[in-house]
Amino acid sequence: MPHKHHVYLIPGFFGFANLGDLKYFAHVTEVLSNSFLRLGIDAQVHNVATSPTAGVLSRAERLLDAIHATAADDDDPIHLIGHSSGGLDARLLVAAGASLGSGVSAERYAARVRSVVTVATPHRGTPIVSMFISLFGARVLKLLSLGMIHTLRYGRLPLGVLVKMGGVLVRLDNASGQDALDQLYVELLHDFSEERQKAIRDFFTEVEKDQGLLTQLLPEGMVVFNALTRDQADVRYGCVLTRGRRPGVSSTISAGLGGYAQASHALYAALYQLAARTPLNRAPSPRPQQIQAMLETWGDIPSIRANDGIVPTLSQLHGDVICAVSADHHDVIGHFDDPSCHPPHFDWITSGSGFKRADFEHLWSSVANWIHAGVASQKVDKASDRQRVAS
Repeated sequence: MPHKHHVYLIPGFFGFANLGDLKYFAHVTEVLSNSFLRLGIDAQVHNVATSPTAGVLSRAERLLDAIHATAADDDDPIHLIGHSSGGLDARLLVAAGASLGSGVSAERYAARVRSVVTVATPHRGTPIVSMFISLFGARVLKLLSLGMIHTLRYGRLPLGVLVKMGGVLVRLDNASGQDALDQLYVELLHDFSEERQKAIRDFFTEVEKDQGLLTQLLPEGMVVFNALTRDQADVRYGCVLTRGRRPGVSSTISAGLGGYAQASHALYAALYQLAARTPLNRAPSPRPQQIQAMLETWGDIPSIRANDGIVPTLSQLHGDVICAVSADHHDVIGHFDDPSCHPPHFDWITSGSGFKRADFEHLWSSVANWIHAGVASQKVDKASDRQRVAS
């Protein structure tokens, strides 16, 4: 009897599964489900509700609880797909000897995991989080997150708010910026209904309870994580690499010459510069397959300073490169500009990457194809094993 496959989509840092009718992976779920159907895979796609900024251990426990709640009644294969830090949650869950305190046996479900796909994941950390560790930085992060939620709901931020956000990031002035951040937060929150405002406040209340993920995502913190989190020999690991456009004249023109596009691009440029602070001596040594995949897409190997506006591109290497794309950090989960689609795509920040719906569909079809190839390979291996036993 053919297996059903459980596929879990894990949000990244400051991510939410659902916030009312706003869904983090809405477009991804659609394309993935259609791709699995086309490939003849009976797949159930689940969206994981995780802790936005809690430490990786707490987030992995939430992932384990989600799997237990939806896949406890069968022994069907499991596939984990994590965007940004969600990829680290997946790696920790399946790591040998991982001790999770959720009260559910991690080993029972880890043994069923067939593949782990990480999308724009900071396997070697990202220097941008160092900015968010202070009280001032936490307010900046809170405002950026609300800005993304607002864009998903209304299509764009108020231009005045966008300009002020970019100014705060450029100056990084704690003394004069804190009141401005609070005012901008109140201004954006006021645009939502009372019911939605309550949901957003509840979301940020959870954020304030645990922000352990911040220090863990520093490049120094990920050295420890990688030393303690070993890949499993019977699990396939694949990654999607994102490389944003380096801010400059070319990216500015590509972003569009309107006032809103330019203000949004200035915000992206500020984030890009913060994410480009990785020391040169932390560049990894890519494997041959990884090198080939990057050369085929970009024609070169990115420097350690290249990033997607949040995570250095080379920090994202882990396992097979399934797809390497020219995109910013949120393009790959559907946050790019294409309001004609249903549901519409809205670009929360204008990077000038040129990433479009066709690129998005190709990316997630490639992920489905990679998972399918692994499933097919495992079937061949099992058939060979049965023949050897029979002989």
